[in-house]
Amino acid sequence: MKIGILKETQKGEKRVAISPNIAKLLNEKGFEILVEEDAGYSCSFKNSDYSKVGAHIRSKSDIFKNADVIVKINPFDNDEIEKLKKGQIIMAQLFHKSHPNDMKLIAKQGATAFSMDAMPRISRAQDMDVLSSQSNLAGYKAVILGAYEMTKIFPLMMTAAGTITPSRVLVYGVGVAGLQAIATAKRLGAVVEATDIRMETKEQTESLGAKFISVDNTGEESEGGYAKAASEDYARRQKEAVNKSLFQADLVITTAMVPGRKSPVLITEDQIKQMKNGAVIIDLAAAQGGNVETSKLNKTVIKHGVKIIGTTISPESVSTNASDLYGKNMFNFIKHLAKDNEFKWELEEEITDKTLIVYNGEIRQNGKTE
Repeated sequence: MKIGILKETQKGEKRVAISPNIAKLLNEKGFEILVEEDAGYSCSFKNSDYSKVGAHIRSKSDIFKNADVIVKINPFDNDEIEKLKKGQIIMAQLFHKSHPNDMKLIAKQGATAFSMDAMPRISRAQDMDVLSSQSNLAGYKAVILGAYEMTKIFPLMMTAAGTITPSRVLVYGVGVAGLQAIATAKRLGAVVEATDIRMETKEQTESLGAKFISVDNTGEESEGGYAKAASEDYARRQKEAVNKSLFQADLVITTAMVPGRKSPVLITEDQIKQMKNGAVIIDLAAAQGGNVETSKLNKTVIKHGVKIIGTTISPESVSTNASDLYGKNMFNFIKHLAKDNEFKWELEEEITDKTLIVYNGEIRQNGKTE
């Protein structure tokens, strides 16, 4: 079976779906690896790095012509979809709920599509979960970016000229990114607080030495391991509980995303008006609309003396590590799906069922083809 690795074309994207280390593992499993020329250039992987581990450097058109499986990180664009052949298999973060027309185009080509962002949050799928592996890096980098943009240092510092008090950091959303942000900010010496709709995250937050801001929870809960959209009443009560910490914070990191839906607005412009002059907000949910009312993706907006940075971070600035982790997720996923170099097609198995969106030209819903 031939696996093709395409160069990412989305603006600002520096990752590659399979790093040379993972290409070597796949090659050892009997897969033939075809890599588009310069696919790993932006994350410091040379063509020769792939050739050394047995992969073949090919043109994009050659990969579409010869590969059985084609792997990407971001969704396939229309030009790429039009090149797909009947029976060809694609794997990427397709965000299928937000892009139903793309799924129809893939189906029209007679192709099969797996959406990596649809991976179920179950224990045996953890090593295939690209959202978790990439969010982990994003949480770390958000703190580093915040530290760079702030005009204060994080830790308590005793000097001959006087004492510098530690900075205060507030994290919205205690998922994978939030937990890593908390841990990183604590290691740098900040006073850290966090809040989340999922009460089960309270213990995780406190285990890292941060304070959890509790909001009276009357029926709000997680959905399949992910946060779900909060009710208007809960959102109002959360604002009331968090405002004191928000207005004292030097750095705020927001990470709240709901799969398949626009990110919830957690910080309004009216709240920003009451924040400290010079405070910094890193909005990691900007790609899905943002948690901050005034944030814009890949832009820095200054409102009422507060700097709001809308970003996804991980793809942009830690592409080498991000590519290695994404690639290992893909390796584990392919290993799960295949046996003796052929896919098993166990359509009722949970991981296959949740991630297989188009099967041989037919769009699947709830484990069945339409």
